[in-house]
Amino acid sequence: MSTIEPPFGRTAIVATSEKLRWLFAGKARYRCAWGGRGSGKSRGFARMCAIMGYRWSMVGESGIILCGREFENSLGHSSLEEVRAAIRAEPFLAAHYEVGRSLIRSRDGRIEFRTTGLRNSLDALKSKSRIKLLWVDEAEPVSALAWEKAIPTVREHDSEIWVTWNPERRHSATHRRFRENPDADVRGVEINWRDNPFLPEVLDAARRADLANRPDTYDHIWEGGFRTIVDGAYYAAGLAAAAREGRICPLAFEPTLPVNLFVDLGGAGARSDAFSVWPAQFVGLEIRVRDYYESVGQPLGAHVDALRGMGYGPDRAKIWLPHDGATSDRVYRISYESALRDAGYDVMIIPNQGQGAAASRIERARRLFGQVRFDDATTAAGREALGFYHERRDAVRGCGLGPVHDWSSHAADAFGLMCIVWEQPYVKPKRKSRYEGYLGYESWMG
Repeated sequence: MSTIEPPFGRTAIVATSEKLRWLFAGKARYRCAWGGRGSGKSRGFARMCAIMGYRWSMVGESGIILCGREFENSLGHSSLEEVRAAIRAEPFLAAHYEVGRSLIRSRDGRIEFRTTGLRNSLDALKSKSRIKLLWVDEAEPVSALAWEKAIPTVREHDSEIWVTWNPERRHSATHRRFRENPDADVRGVEINWRDNPFLPEVLDAARRADLANRPDTYDHIWEGGFRTIVDGAYYAAGLAAAAREGRICPLAFEPTLPVNLFVDLGGAGARSDAFSVWPAQFVGLEIRVRDYYESVGQPLGAHVDALRGMGYGPDRAKIWLPHDGATSDRVYRISYESALRDAGYDVMIIPNQGQGAAASRIERARRLFGQVRFDDATTAAGREALGFYHERRDAVRGCGLGPVHDWSSHAADAFGLMCIVWEQPYVKPKRKSRYEGYLGYESWMG
């Protein structure tokens, strides 16, 4: 049990976890909690939103408590619905607030709850005045731009920003801002199912079933780990097998063999696709992947400089481009192929595979995945993309509609091109002895 002591001299006893009690003690500009399913994060933060509004109202302060997510499509699926449920569960809060279908406000009119979508309602958010508290739930996908615009709108004296999320990517803007490189006034805590003293038995049963039957995704769903494999991802089984078989490990290239750079092209604009590169060597039956490079919005010269800096200059590496790498700019008559040749590289163009090219790459990569070895340190970002690359599904008919085009597609496309290029090494057939197999015995001659 944690004790909430409002400044007007009365005490409210509210049941909560020890970690949340620590998180809400004292002053902080940002209060952040991350972790897996069953932790009670959203319910606990919703209750504390209502309590903070209660405290402010009782000391005569007024303002807005704003509940936001990346997309706020309906009130029924909003953070506001969590607040509504929390108020109804506590008699002293239910007596203090007027709760309607589309509004929550204190009966004295001082505190009002509103909801917003950070992605599609930023302009409206900027116009809201006297925001005392912004709580962003399901904050994992919130972009850096959205944070840059949202944070300055919460500028009242002693105003706060609360953030809750289930981690997915270590490169997400939310992770980087509030966990990896937090400001001094960020108070944060990881909270998972074991920290929830009120975890329902039915939810714990689901957890145990996932641990037993779906171990590949258990850590992400229940323990707050990053998502390394998406359910239904094309390469989920291949990545899991590579980890089990020790094929994700420290890896070195053969110094006497050339390196092949397999590229998926991007553009130079801020909204362009990523320029993605897998450096690999074919050693016998093995496909050895030593590095991964990706960048967005940079000119080709920046990519060339980066590859040279990684040790993949023209003297060491050959570049493989998709068919559109030979397409020239209509104004300058320059293609990726010609520009890279001018930089000194030997460049190969992979012919257009026609209709079904994506499916062909995926099928080829799946068949060859057992031959791939990854460097555990230098390919993490690329493997993260491969683990996320998944099929778009028709939920009604239950059929596949092809790969989803998102941030993971570029790494996956370059990986697929690498597998298309790989060829079975030619091995000279071994000459058989005329005695081999005679009377059922193998020849001693070998």
